[in-house]
Amino acid sequence: MAKTLEGRVALVTGASEGIGAAIASALAREGASLGLCARSPKRLDATAQRIRAHSGHRVEAITADLSTLEGCESFVHEALKRLGRIDILVNNVGSAPLSPFTEMSDQVFVDAFNGKFFAAVRCTRAVISSMRSQGGGSIVNITGATQQAVPLHSAGGSANAALRLLSKTLSVELAPWKIRVNSVAPGRIRTERLERVLDAEAAAAGLTRDNLEARVTGTIPAGRLGTPDDVAQLVCFLVSDAASYINGAALTVDGGKSPIA
Repeated sequence: MAKTLEGRVALVTGASEGIGAAIASALAREGASLGLCARSPKRLDATAQRIRAHSGHRVEAITADLSTLEGCESFVHEALKRLGRIDILVNNVGSAPLSPFTEMSDQVFVDAFNGKFFAAVRCTRAVISSMRSQGGGSIVNITGATQQAVPLHSAGGSANAALRLLSKTLSVELAPWKIRVNSVAPGRIRTERLERVLDAEAAAAGLTRDNLEARVTGTIPAGRLGTPDDVAQLVCFLVSDAASYINGAALTVDGGKSPIA
Protein backbone atom coordinates (compact mmCIF):
# COMPACT_ATOMS: atom_id res chain seq x y z
CA MET A 1 0.00 0.00 0.00
CA ALA A 2 1.33 3.46 -0.91
CA LYS A 3 2.42 5.68 1.96
CA THR A 4 0.64 9.02 1.74
CA LEU A 5 3.40 11.09 3.39
CA GLU A 6 6.51 9.54 1.82
CA GLY A 7 9.36 12.06 1.58
CA ARG A 8 7.79 14.62 3.92
CA VAL A 9 9.05 15.93 7.24
CA ALA A 10 6.69 16.40 10.17
CA LEU A 11 7.29 18.13 13.50
CA VAL A 12 5.21 17.03 16.48
CA THR A 13 5.25 18.76 19.86
CA GLY A 14 4.28 17.10 23.11
CA ALA A 15 5.35 13.87 21.42
CA SER A 16 6.76 11.79 24.27
CA GLU A 17 3.47 10.10 25.24
CA GLY A 18 -0.28 9.94 24.75
CA ILE A 19 -1.87 11.64 21.76
CA GLY A 20 1.39 13.21 20.60
CA ALA A 21 3.24 9.89 20.51
CA ALA A 22 0.33 8.25 18.66
CA ILE A 23 0.29 11.04 16.06
CA ALA A 24 4.04 10.70 15.56
CA SER A 25 3.76 6.93 15.12
CA ALA A 26 0.93 7.27 12.61
CA LEU A 27 2.80 9.91 10.58
CA ALA A 28 5.85 7.65 10.43
CA ARG A 29 3.73 4.71 9.28
CA GLU A 30 2.60 6.92 6.40
CA GLY A 31 6.22 7.57 5.41
CA ALA A 32 7.09 10.87 7.10
CA SER A 33 10.42 11.62 8.74
CA LEU A 34 9.95 13.17 12.16
CA GLY A 35 11.22 15.87 14.47
CA LEU A 36 9.76 15.22 17.92
CA CYS A 37 9.77 17.58 20.88
CA ALA A 38 9.03 17.34 24.60
CA ARG A 39 10.63 18.46 27.85
CA SER A 40 11.55 15.00 29.17
CA PRO A 41 14.56 13.64 27.26
CA LYS A 42 14.26 10.13 28.67
CA ARG A 43 10.65 9.60 27.59
CA LEU A 44 11.13 11.42 24.30
CA ASP A 45 14.16 9.32 23.37
CA ALA A 46 12.28 6.12 24.22
CA THR A 47 9.37 7.15 22.00
CA ALA A 48 11.70 8.11 19.16
CA GLN A 49 13.54 4.79 19.37
CA ARG A 50 10.30 2.85 19.32
CA ILE A 51 9.02 4.68 16.24
CA ARG A 52 12.33 4.23 14.43
CA ALA A 53 12.26 0.50 15.11
CA HIS A 54 8.68 0.09 13.89
CA SER A 55 8.78 2.38 10.87
CA GLY A 56 12.37 2.39 9.67
CA HIS A 57 12.11 6.15 9.13
CA ARG A 58 14.30 8.92 10.45
CA VAL A 59 13.15 10.24 13.81
CA GLU A 60 14.95 13.09 15.58
CA ALA A 61 14.27 13.70 19.29
CA ILE A 62 14.78 17.35 20.24
CA THR A 63 14.29 18.35 23.87
CA ALA A 64 12.99 21.88 24.49
CA ASP A 65 10.71 23.85 26.79
CA LEU A 66 8.05 25.18 24.43
CA SER A 67 6.51 27.41 27.08
CA THR A 68 9.28 29.89 26.18
CA LEU A 69 10.06 31.75 22.97
CA GLU A 70 13.63 30.50 23.08
CA GLY A 71 12.49 26.89 23.36
CA CYS A 72 10.14 27.13 20.39
CA GLU A 73 12.67 28.83 18.15
CA SER A 74 15.49 26.46 19.10
CA PHE A 75 13.30 23.40 18.44
CA VAL A 76 12.28 24.50 14.96
CA HIS A 77 15.80 25.71 14.10
CA GLU A 78 17.36 22.43 15.21
CA ALA A 79 14.73 20.36 13.39
CA LEU A 80 15.32 22.28 10.19
CA LYS A 81 19.09 21.87 10.54
CA ARG A 82 18.81 18.11 11.06
CA LEU A 83 15.99 17.30 8.64
CA GLY A 84 16.42 19.93 5.93
CA ARG A 85 12.80 20.93 5.48
CA ILE A 86 9.45 21.14 7.30
CA ASP A 87 6.24 20.09 5.56
CA ILE A 88 4.00 19.44 8.55
CA LEU A 89 3.65 20.91 12.04
CA VAL A 90 1.42 19.36 14.69
CA ASN A 91 1.09 21.60 17.75
CA ASN A 92 0.07 19.18 20.48
CA VAL A 93 1.94 20.40 23.56
CA GLY A 94 0.22 21.93 26.58
CA SER A 95 -2.06 21.05 29.47
CA ALA A 96 -3.41 22.83 32.53
CA PRO A 97 -4.41 21.72 36.03
CA LEU A 98 -8.03 21.25 37.00
CA SER A 99 -9.17 23.59 39.74
CA PRO A 100 -12.14 25.81 40.73
CA PHE A 101 -11.89 29.24 39.12
CA THR A 102 -12.02 30.91 42.53
CA GLU A 103 -8.86 29.08 43.52
CA MET A 104 -6.91 29.81 40.33
CA SER A 105 -4.22 32.46 40.42
CA ASP A 106 -3.32 34.60 37.45
CA GLN A 107 -0.20 32.48 37.04
CA VAL A 108 -2.27 29.37 36.30
CA PHE A 109 -3.80 31.19 33.33
CA VAL A 110 -0.42 32.57 32.25
CA ASP A 111 1.11 29.09 32.38
CA ALA A 112 -1.82 27.58 30.46
CA PHE A 113 -1.49 30.13 27.66
CA ASN A 114 2.30 29.92 27.52
CA GLY A 115 2.23 26.13 27.45
CA LYS A 116 -0.54 25.79 24.85
CA PHE A 117 -1.51 28.92 22.96
CA PHE A 118 1.84 30.72 22.76
CA ALA A 119 3.72 27.49 22.09
CA ALA A 120 1.57 27.06 18.98
CA VAL A 121 1.91 30.74 18.03
CA ARG A 122 5.69 30.65 18.29
CA CYS A 123 6.25 27.28 16.62
CA THR A 124 3.90 28.23 13.79
CA ARG A 125 5.66 31.54 13.26
CA ALA A 126 9.00 29.73 13.17
CA VAL A 127 8.00 27.25 10.42
CA ILE A 128 6.25 29.67 8.04
CA SER A 129 9.37 30.80 6.19
CA SER A 130 10.45 27.24 5.42
CA MET A 131 6.98 26.14 4.35
CA ARG A 132 6.51 29.23 2.19
CA SER A 133 9.83 28.70 0.41
CA GLN A 134 8.91 25.07 -0.30
CA GLY A 135 5.56 26.03 -1.80
CA GLY A 136 3.28 25.13 1.09
CA GLY A 137 2.68 22.99 4.14
CA SER A 138 0.11 21.83 6.66
CA ILE A 139 -0.38 22.78 10.31
CA VAL A 140 -2.70 21.01 12.74
CA ASN A 141 -3.39 22.38 16.21
CA ILE A 142 -4.62 19.95 18.86
CA THR A 143 -6.90 22.11 20.96
CA GLY A 144 -8.71 19.90 23.44
CA ALA A 145 -12.33 20.55 24.35
CA THR A 146 -13.71 23.67 22.67
CA GLN A 147 -17.34 22.75 21.98
CA GLN A 148 -18.54 23.02 25.56
CA ALA A 149 -17.48 24.40 28.93
CA VAL A 150 -15.75 21.91 31.22
CA PRO A 151 -15.99 22.64 34.96
CA LEU A 152 -12.63 23.20 36.70
CA HIS A 153 -10.92 23.67 33.32
CA SER A 154 -11.29 27.41 32.80
CA ALA A 155 -7.58 28.09 32.22
CA GLY A 156 -6.95 25.20 29.84
CA GLY A 157 -10.31 25.61 28.13
CA SER A 158 -9.67 29.29 27.49
CA ALA A 159 -6.29 28.51 25.90
CA ASN A 160 -7.91 25.81 23.75
CA ALA A 161 -10.65 28.16 22.57
CA ALA A 162 -8.11 30.85 21.71
CA LEU A 163 -6.06 28.35 19.72
CA ARG A 164 -9.12 27.22 17.80
CA LEU A 165 -9.89 30.79 16.72
CA LEU A 166 -6.24 31.43 15.87
CA SER A 167 -6.27 28.32 13.67
CA LYS A 168 -9.21 29.67 11.69
CA THR A 169 -7.61 33.10 11.34
CA LEU A 170 -4.30 31.66 10.15
CA SER A 171 -6.08 29.42 7.65
CA VAL A 172 -7.14 32.61 5.87
CA GLU A 173 -3.91 34.54 6.26
CA LEU A 174 -1.58 31.72 5.20
CA ALA A 175 -3.73 30.30 2.39
CA PRO A 176 -2.07 32.45 -0.32
CA TRP A 177 1.21 30.66 0.53
CA LYS A 178 -0.52 27.25 0.27
CA ILE A 179 -0.15 26.63 4.00
CA ARG A 180 -3.26 24.96 5.39
CA VAL A 181 -4.21 25.26 9.08
CA ASN A 182 -6.80 23.08 10.81
CA SER A 183 -7.58 22.22 14.43
CA VAL A 184 -8.62 19.01 16.14
CA ALA A 185 -10.47 18.85 19.46
CA PRO A 186 -10.20 15.45 21.18
CA GLY A 187 -12.79 14.44 23.73
CA ARG A 188 -12.20 11.79 26.40
CA ILE A 189 -9.17 9.96 25.02
CA ARG A 190 -7.63 7.12 27.02
CA THR A 191 -4.17 8.44 27.87
CA GLU A 192 -2.06 8.35 31.01
CA ARG A 193 -3.28 11.84 31.85
CA LEU A 194 -6.93 10.84 31.49
CA GLU A 195 -6.35 7.80 33.70
CA ARG A 196 -5.11 10.15 36.44
CA VAL A 197 -8.08 12.47 35.91
CA LEU A 198 -10.57 9.60 36.13
CA ASP A 199 -8.94 8.32 39.32
CA ALA A 200 -9.24 11.80 40.87
CA GLU A 201 -12.85 12.22 39.71
CA ALA A 202 -13.80 8.81 41.12
CA ALA A 203 -12.26 9.64 44.48
CA ALA A 204 -13.97 13.03 44.61
CA ALA A 205 -17.36 11.50 43.76
CA GLY A 206 -16.98 8.60 46.19
CA LEU A 207 -17.27 6.08 43.35
CA THR A 208 -15.20 3.10 42.34
CA ARG A 209 -13.08 3.67 39.28
CA ASP A 210 -15.17 1.19 37.25
CA ASN A 211 -18.42 2.90 38.23
CA LEU A 212 -17.05 6.32 37.35
CA GLU A 213 -15.83 5.13 33.97
CA ALA A 214 -19.19 3.51 33.25
CA ARG A 215 -20.90 6.80 34.08
CA VAL A 216 -18.56 8.71 31.77
CA THR A 217 -18.89 6.34 28.83
CA GLY A 218 -22.64 6.35 29.30
CA THR A 219 -22.64 10.01 28.21
CA ILE A 220 -20.77 9.22 24.97
CA PRO A 221 -22.97 8.06 22.07
CA ALA A 222 -20.16 5.83 20.78
CA GLY A 223 -20.26 4.00 24.10
CA ARG A 224 -16.53 4.07 24.75
CA LEU A 225 -13.58 6.29 25.48
CA GLY A 226 -11.48 7.31 22.51
CA THR A 227 -7.98 6.07 21.81
CA PRO A 228 -4.95 8.16 20.85
CA ASP A 229 -5.01 6.45 17.46
CA ASP A 230 -8.53 7.80 16.83
CA VAL A 231 -6.98 11.28 16.90
CA ALA A 232 -3.81 10.26 15.07
CA GLN A 233 -5.66 8.85 12.05
CA LEU A 234 -7.57 12.11 11.60
CA VAL A 235 -4.35 14.14 11.77
CA CYS A 236 -2.74 11.90 9.12
CA PHE A 237 -5.68 12.56 6.83
CA LEU A 238 -5.66 16.32 7.42
CA VAL A 239 -1.97 16.69 6.52
CA SER A 240 -2.23 14.49 3.42
CA ASP A 241 -2.99 15.49 -0.16
CA ALA A 242 -6.40 13.83 0.22
CA ALA A 243 -7.37 16.80 2.44
CA SER A 244 -5.96 19.49 0.15
CA TYR A 245 -9.27 21.43 0.11
CA ILE A 246 -9.77 21.23 3.89
CA ASN A 247 -8.55 24.45 5.45
CA GLY A 248 -9.77 26.26 8.56
CA ALA A 249 -11.76 23.27 9.81
CA ALA A 250 -12.24 22.63 13.54
CA LEU A 251 -12.92 18.90 13.88
CA THR A 252 -14.03 17.15 17.05
CA VAL A 253 -13.05 13.57 17.95
CA ASP A 254 -15.29 12.67 20.89
CA GLY A 255 -17.58 9.83 19.85
CA GLY A 256 -20.51 12.20 19.28
CA LYS A 257 -20.65 13.71 22.78
CA SER A 258 -20.42 17.40 21.86
CA PRO A 259 -23.57 19.40 21.11
CA ILE A 260 -23.99 21.24 17.82
CA ALA A 261 -21.64 24.24 17.72
